Amino acid sequence: MSGQVCIVTGAASGIGRAIATLLARHGAIVVVADVTETVIEGGVPTATHITSQGGSAIFMPTDVANTAQIDDLVATTVERFGQLNVLVNNACIRHARPLLELEDDDWQRILNVNLSGVFRCCRAVVRQMIKQASIDEVRGRIVNLSSQHGMIAAPHDLAYGVSKAGISYLTRQVAADYADQGIVCNAVAPGKIQTGQGGRAIDPDVMDRATRRTPWPRLGRPTDVAQAVLFLTSRDASFMTGAELMVDGGWMAA
Repeated sequence: MSGQVCIVTGAASGIGRAIATLLARHGAIVVVADVTETVIEGGVPTATHITSQGGSAIFMPTDVANTAQIDDLVATTVERFGQLNVLVNNACIRHARPLLELEDDDWQRILNVNLSGVFRCCRAVVRQMIKQASIDEVRGRIVNLSSQHGMIAAPHDLAYGVSKAGISYLTRQVAADYADQGIVCNAVAPGKIQTGQGGRAIDPDVMDRATRRTPWPRLGRPTDVAQAVLFLTSRDASFMTGAELMVDGGWMAA
């Protein structure tokens, strides 16, 4: 990944933080795009953490629900570094409610961040990437974070599951439409990942279900997802586009 310029959305905490850190460790220049620098699980901001380890990173405040901010993110990245090689769409919010308890505003807000945010980011970076010279047949790589809950029900969490299902389809469509222009687009679908976040993420019922459903004898870690993203953003992932890698400890296989 040496010299590759990568944008990672939602990289202040959790899975996004792990992805940004690992890409930087392998030589990438990372743009940490998030609405905040505060680390949910504690610690110094992601960009500071990366640079303190000798890596290259900057923070850019970005709301993926705002088209102007996304366009500015891409333009500023290219202006500063001269190119944009990788986008990792990780930004995501949740508001767990079943159908009859989900209000219009919350439904729209979740889709606007989780799904439309991916659409906006993909559109902005593909506009840039198709203008770039290809390297090993590739002009740019996109990795979208989907979920096993885009394939099966997310209990009492309708909007989240719908948004993740949409990401799976969007990934395949972008891959098919822009393959002939050298754009690679894949997805990673995490299972239950323990990020250090509190609230519903560590609710005893949620944890019990995840443990019972996961054949592997532990739940996932952010680094598990980061390793899959690293592979898909690297030159090692050749002749792969429109794919969705499961990082779920066998959840969907059981």
